[in-house]
Amino acid sequence: MQVIDPSIALEGTTPIEEERVRPVTRRTGADRAFRLTTFGAGTLTLVLMGVIGLFLLVRSWSAISAAGLSFFTTSAWQPDGGAFGIAAVLLGTFLIAFVALGFAVPLAAGGALFITDYAPSKIKTPLVWLVDLLAAVPSLIYGLWGRAYLQPKIIPISEWISTHLGFIPFLKAKPGAGFAASTFIAGVVVALMVLPICTAVMREVFSQAPAGEKEGALALGGTRWGVVRDVVLPFGRGGMVGASMLGLGRALGETIAVTLIISPTFDITRLTHPLETGGNSIASLIALRFSESSSFGISALMAAGLALFVITLLVNAVASLVVSRSRSGASTEI
Repeated sequence: MQVIDPSIALEGTTPIEEERVRPVTRRTGADRAFRLTTFGAGTLTLVLMGVIGLFLLVRSWSAISAAGLSFFTTSAWQPDGGAFGIAAVLLGTFLIAFVALGFAVPLAAGGALFITDYAPSKIKTPLVWLVDLLAAVPSLIYGLWGRAYLQPKIIPISEWISTHLGFIPFLKAKPGAGFAASTFIAGVVVALMVLPICTAVMREVFSQAPAGEKEGALALGGTRWGVVRDVVLPFGRGGMVGASMLGLGRALGETIAVTLIISPTFDITRLTHPLETGGNSIASLIALRFSESSSFGISALMAAGLALFVITLLVNAVASLVVSRSRSGASTEI
């Protein structure tokens, strides 16, 4: 609470000078306790992140020292044989994430715009609740549903894409190749997982578009779509980018859903054809190999985990920065 201390107002001062007197902050015991609690919580978060990073670095140091820079260029994974690296799984991780964002971002933008600007008031609140509930569904449920139900439905779509869009090199499947357990199917399932998160963030940003500008555009004869195109979308551009990057951070680290669907491979040639059977990711590699690895193999897996930790940390940090900048509407460009 801030109050003006009357003792600092000297006799003979003018009213204007009195208005310029700086307020004196008086903190009660509750204020000090709250400040200490929030400071401790923030500090604990930073310390926890540092401890996790340090733990991964220490546990992976033997593998990093042995592999050197080849850890990022080798595609094979045979730690006990001296040949191991994350080139293949890193490529697979980004392919799954980009497939997921390719589906999730347009759907999230459309869903967020519908909720904020088109949905009747009677269903707007239930839609918000539904989106928030979908974000809380465990990834295991998405993985099981994707493997048992979605995969048989997506295989014919993959075949159609390969047949009709095969002039694009990475969309052309090799003769006799299978289409099950592919990077494409894993990406679609992950898209369903990140969709609620992207939708919620975009909805929050779109809802903060200035009402005065929207009403002014309508008063000048603009259509509802014109208001969305000229006011809402420019205002929320940074939020859309931030939401996409938050979804990217979630997609990069997804484990169980991807593990349930893909057929693991370390062949980069197969990974560059996402419609074909075969795929991999860093998180899936760790989940599948951890229990059967030697001590040096675990160190190599820790190194892979450290790489994923740094990547997702950077992605989420940039996303949070972009979203926070977009909320005022004053700066929505990166």
